[in-house]
Amino acid sequence: MSRPLLQMNPRERRLVGILSVAAAFLLICAVPFGLEVFVQSARADNEELRQALADVQDARGRVRDRQQRKDAIAARYEHKAPSLAGYLEQTARAQKLEVTDSTPLPDVPHGKRYSEHGTNIHLKKAGLFPVTKFLEAIEKSGYPVVVSRLNVRKRSGESDSYDVEVGVSSFDKVETPPPPSAPENKP
Repeated sequence: MSRPLLQMNPRERRLVGILSVAAAFLLICAVPFGLEVFVQSARADNEELRQALADVQDARGRVRDRQQRKDAIAARYEHKAPSLAGYLEQTARAQKLEVTDSTPLPDVPHGKRYSEHGTNIHLKKAGLFPVTKFLEAIEKSGYPVVVSRLNVRKRSGESDSYDVEVGVSSFDKVETPPPPSAPENKP
């Protein structure tokens, strides 16, 4: 058992006093140090949360852009593509081009949701400017139509006269019928 402080000799009292001052000094220094460690930890957590919020805010713009692109594609497929042969002939006539022949291609499924229809057409004695305007009109049609093949041959002896083979594909969304419902059992 320890003796009371008054019963200690002066040397022991001085040693206890020095130890008490040292302990008080360590306690006084340890409390602010501990608080500083706690504050730094909280700051680091807050900074991580700020960074996570900033990342979410940045991602919102990207997600919005991605959704707008998806919506634009979906809107494009809402317009069912017209019959390619008639549509291409009408578009070529608007550019004063003559379609000499049109060859339909077999339909190609693209997954379970889309189907590709293709047609090859030939333009004889066509100038480059009308052909360019024709291709531009196809691209800007608003239909899910794409030029999938282009073969341009210069006609010898004639300036600005070309034989052009154009392959055009249209894509349609395949309408899947709803699953058949189970027949009702009537007693």
